[in-house]
Amino acid sequence: MTAERILKLGLPAGSLQKATVDLFDRAGLHVGDSKRSYWPTIDDEEIQAVYLRAQEMGRYVGDGVLDAGITGWDWIQENGCDVLEICELPYSKETSNPTKWVLAVPNESAVTRPEDLEGGIVATELVGVTTRYFQGKNIHVKVEFSWGATEVKARLVNAIVELTETGTSLRANNLRIVDTVIVSTTRLIANQAAWRDGFKREKIENISILLQAAIAARGKVGLKMNVRRADLGSILKVLPAEKSPTISGLADSEYVAIEVIVDDRVERSLVPALKRAGASGIITYPLNKVIH
Repeated sequence: MTAERILKLGLPAGSLQKATVDLFDRAGLHVGDSKRSYWPTIDDEEIQAVYLRAQEMGRYVGDGVLDAGITGWDWIQENGCDVLEICELPYSKETSNPTKWVLAVPNESAVTRPEDLEGGIVATELVGVTTRYFQGKNIHVKVEFSWGATEVKARLVNAIVELTETGTSLRANNLRIVDTVIVSTTRLIANQAAWRDGFKREKIENISILLQAAIAARGKVGLKMNVRRADLGSILKVLPAEKSPTISGLADSEYVAIEVIVDDRVERSLVPALKRAGASGIITYPLNKVIH
């Protein structure tokens, strides 16, 4: 196999690593050696994967070292990367919610708004975005790079800008949020030249379709049942109004089969209601991918 038939793909190391491997697995792209090596295997011989920190991903993709990669919108903005954003992938370390970089201060601080930090010092890993945030508000502060443990520095400087998904760490360190600096979601990005290459573009598009399908299937289940035609009207009233079920005839002309996709949070109340309305042979099953 020639080098031209290989797609070089960057996967995020660190906090997003496990969630990314799980997502790829649901998409049908199985990642191996994910804990022991920076060069994981994928069960597609045309994809060569490497783990890199999300902070660096955009630069390597933009420079053509990698053909495509997964990183956050925050780091694309921070590094001013010359990349193509192929799709948004709404997943993160713990939830499907966007992550936020927030301006935070100790609970005992007198600061209640960004303007109160005029002339102060702010520590963060996201220096460029933070600098532009304060410049946009015409607030003069010194933004210092933080090498980690930024929550600790909130009591050494005037404020911090830190990444949060649930707010748990901020609360544990007795910090409160003053403002949101940037909201970020995960993105699949590509190198400009790779996107112009027919083979690589198709591989990237395939990955995009599969990953988005896996995300769309999250929190949903498939539901099948048999229904007497005489009970069909009652059953359709029980099903969620926004759903459009598939209805198929059976060998017994008095019955039809119904199949529909529903949110798993309503399944536990929906199934007993369907049973009472006359459905039988009810089957529920998990979904790996939903392609719209």
